[in-house]
Amino acid sequence: MLVVAGIGLVVNIIGMMILRKDSEGSLNMKGAYFEVLSDMLTSIGVMVAGVIMLTTGWYYADPIISAVIGLLIFPRTWRLLKEAVNVLLEGTPKDVDIHQLRQSLEKIPGVESVHDLHVWSLTSSVNAMSAHIVKDKQTGQNHLLKTLTDVTKENFKISHTTFQIEEEGYEEQEVHL
Repeated sequence: MLVVAGIGLVVNIIGMMILRKDSEGSLNMKGAYFEVLSDMLTSIGVMVAGVIMLTTGWYYADPIISAVIGLLIFPRTWRLLKEAVNVLLEGTPKDVDIHQLRQSLEKIPGVESVHDLHVWSLTSSVNAMSAHIVKDKQTGQNHLLKTLTDVTKENFKISHTTFQIEEEGYEEQEVHL
């Protein structure tokens, strides 16, 4: 039991070193990293329980250590689950302040107002947004689109944008099916 757990520990340490750098950028890689981390903790637990059972004969060490490992893993698993659900439900990413985003867009010269603003995650490292922009009559549409895209990409890490440019007085009949 100790030999197999020791081999598992070495393999999991190597796996963690490989996955660590990519675990912050991708939800899938974060899940894989947590899986290897839990396997590593399990290997350590098995080794500790094995030594305790071998030296003392106290066999309750195994279930107690298993429960402690489960309690250590649970908070990280819960955070991963919340992040995955937020992506699936197209919730606003936690690193985007939508009120600050709206204010930044409204400060751009030529922008009269912003409405129907939505931000969501396509994956854990790619944010998307759509917005309706009411512009003044003097501002050129292409220049405004470039400025809007640059501001969202540079200041808010939103890489996929869709802007509907409207002039003041435009009345859209919104239809949501």
